[in-house]
Amino acid sequence: MAAPSSAASTANIMLAIYEKKTVSLDLYRPLRNYIVYNYSEREAQILEDDLETLKQYRSDLEKPTDSLPSRRDLLQNYYRALCCVESRFPISPDKDHINTVTFSWHDAFKNKLKASQQNIHLEKAAVLFNLGAVYSQMGLGVERSTVEGRRQAVQNFVAAAGAFAFLRDNVAVKASMGSSTTVDVSVECAGMLERLMLAQAQECVFETTIAKGSTPGVCAKISRQAGLYYEEALAALNVAPLNQHFDKTWLSHVQLKATLFYAEACYRYSLELHEKEEIAEEIARLKSGVSALSEAKKSSSKGAAQQLLDAINKLEAIVNCNLERAVKENDRVYLMRVPLASSLQPLPAFSMVKSMPMNEVLDASREKMFASLVPDSSAKALSRYTEMVDDIIRTQAEKLQQGSELARVRLKEMDLPESILALEGNFTLPTALKEDVEAVQISGGPAGLEAELQQLKDLRRVNRELLVQTEELLQKEANEDMQFRTQFGTRWTRPQSSTLTKNLQDRLNRFAANLKQAAESDARIERSVRDHSALMSILDRRPIESALPSLARPIMSLDANEDAIVGALKLSLRHLETLGAQRAGLEDMLKEMKRKDDILPKLMASTGSYEDLFRKEILKYDHICEEIAQNIEAQEQLLFQIQAQNDEFAAVFNLEDYKASREKSYKQIEAAIAKFREIKDNINEGLKFYVTLQDAITNIKQQCSDFVMTRNIQCREMIEDVQRKISGLSFQEGKNTGAYNYPSVGRSHQTQRSNSQQQPDPVNFYNPPRAQTPYYQPPQEPTMPAYSQPSPLYSSQQPQPPYQVPATSGPPYPPQQQQQQQPAVSHEYGQPAYPGWQGPYYNAPPQQPGSQPRPPYTIPSPNPPPHQGGYYKQ
Repeated sequence: MAAPSSAASTANIMLAIYEKKTVSLDLYRPLRNYIVYNYSEREAQILEDDLETLKQYRSDLEKPTDSLPSRRDLLQNYYRALCCVESRFPISPDKDHINTVTFSWHDAFKNKLKASQQNIHLEKAAVLFNLGAVYSQMGLGVERSTVEGRRQAVQNFVAAAGAFAFLRDNVAVKASMGSSTTVDVSVECAGMLERLMLAQAQECVFETTIAKGSTPGVCAKISRQAGLYYEEALAALNVAPLNQHFDKTWLSHVQLKATLFYAEACYRYSLELHEKEEIAEEIARLKSGVSALSEAKKSSSKGAAQQLLDAINKLEAIVNCNLERAVKENDRVYLMRVPLASSLQPLPAFSMVKSMPMNEVLDASREKMFASLVPDSSAKALSRYTEMVDDIIRTQAEKLQQGSELARVRLKEMDLPESILALEGNFTLPTALKEDVEAVQISGGPAGLEAELQQLKDLRRVNRELLVQTEELLQKEANEDMQFRTQFGTRWTRPQSSTLTKNLQDRLNRFAANLKQAAESDARIERSVRDHSALMSILDRRPIESALPSLARPIMSLDANEDAIVGALKLSLRHLETLGAQRAGLEDMLKEMKRKDDILPKLMASTGSYEDLFRKEILKYDHICEEIAQNIEAQEQLLFQIQAQNDEFAAVFNLEDYKASREKSYKQIEAAIAKFREIKDNINEGLKFYVTLQDAITNIKQQCSDFVMTRNIQCREMIEDVQRKISGLSFQEGKNTGAYNYPSVGRSHQTQRSNSQQQPDPVNFYNPPRAQTPYYQPPQEPTMPAYSQPSPLYSSQQPQPPYQVPATSGPPYPPQQQQQQQPAVSHEYGQPAYPGWQGPYYNAPPQQPGSQPRPPYTIPSPNPPPHQGGYYKQ
């Protein structure tokens, strides 16, 4: 059961972006003069309504408003109007353009900074920034205590992210190229704000997930993704140009949020691990979460909101509590080796949000504003030029990618540069095989198997001792009963012990027989460890690469030219690497040229043929295309040269024999890993079996103790009764008031079956036919809380063998036989499983109803009959 979410408690601690402030500007007069001068007064009169609308948009933009939705609509309408203006009015310092308009905007985060440009790109960038800011304010203003409120908040935050992404991809570069600019509309700032808005949207989704009661695994993935978004925003805030631009409270907030959701993901993921009984990784994840929270509090608490700090402290307390419980459980039950945090796989993450595409919202193609000013042929001409550029970019990019792929395939066929690294002693295992070896070494490796075998022996000894103690209890009671039966003869009418303890004795006999068979299985495991110790010893080599063969120089050399062969091959490989780096740079240059290629002002000012303008403009891409062709040709020639050099290298250094020896070593390591895992699985199965068996024996021992105690009480009462009869005393009155009457054993059993139907196994005690409390009744046996997975000992179905052994030696543990179902039993884990165990799983008094809440990950599970099993089978 998971504790309440800590991250969700930060519901109102989010960041909203404030709008940029502008300086008043009149667009009406300059644009109208341009129309009159370049077209006609009649055209200006036709477009009067459009000019007035544009003027009103700009005037409303300069005024504050109380309605965020209306502000959002104004910004979208004005942006589409600006797109229409851009395609028809050349605004720049050029004397033939509109050079009397200057757009001025203040920085949103440092209001004293201001940018002024005589181009429309700054105006468009500022409008897009304000649109994202308004969406962020709308998201923060929604009441998120309801499902609908959180849904609306998510929609507003992803819309804000979409606005900032559109600013970054379409306008920010052009706006930053002006003579004056501010950081808030830069590519870096727009990208950071997009990630921040996505983080807050994902946080709202996490709040909804917690409210719905989703599984810990789902909560962990969503929380981790929120943390990743915050981490990406934090990374952007920590580098230029943003690292000196934002207030430290921003850094503190984003860093604490990133840490909070990472720790929340660790906590949620640990709950899922606990359900799977993967205690070692659970402990490692919880430790990682605690460490992150502690470090964040030290470095980022200054200036952070108190509510956020409270959430950090609350989550830290929960994670610490679960960590202590998991460590205690591992120390007493599982004894698993806790992996290092660096060895863990990254936490799984799942994004539930993405930036809203704004292309359709901000598309100005359907706007009729100033439609009569520019003929459609101009727009079509611009579209045709864009298609020409896109075709060049696509063709050249495909050539570059094909060149890189060709080089990779050819080098792999020649086993380069691996063979050169092997000669220098820098060889390594394939990634998958190396990860398998590291996993084996982390778990203790072959050297650690002896300690685990000793645990098997200790657990087997403890179970045997418990079994002997239980049998001695019953034997001692039976001997005492026989002594009194001999002493008193027929007056001793109490049923014989052997009659009452038959079921108990049968179960103890079955436990003893199965324990003997389990010992034989342990012996087979020990023999397997000894027989394969030589094979598995390779896994103890550190580093594992020391077990691989090395590529050695030839013993005899006729002309001593080995160094020259190796040097020439290495030089060629370096040249090939240089060509690959050049291809990456050429592809970036193509994309950058396309992004900066804006011929609209030239297209609108041109009076000649569009085709002549296109041919002239497209020539700027020719030199990059030529460089790409030269790079591909140079690589082809170099690969032929490397092929010849590699053939000579392989002949001199006997490369084929080395490859065969290396593959043989790989197969040996794979076989050792497979055998180690097989033995490890068998040992783990044995450990689980003995721990479960100990619980069963401890339970039956308690039943035997209760039986002996009851029989002792009966014994004392019967001795007094017999002695009174021998002394000649009359007990007639006593008979009328409830004296004891002992009918035959057979009758008592019939009466018992008729009155109580079937007493729970293991003991059918004698029950007098009078209205009085019987001497002994078997205790009710409630189901003990445990993990949801039943222990192999009590599996009611036929499981697959936990591990495989050679067919000649038989299965490691006895085959299962179906037994009559026994009732569930209840016990405390108080009996030590082997030397060193201290008391129950949790060092705390038994839980009283209504006292304290159950542990967050205590999961109930039935405890089936102790005489059935998978590992330990009858």
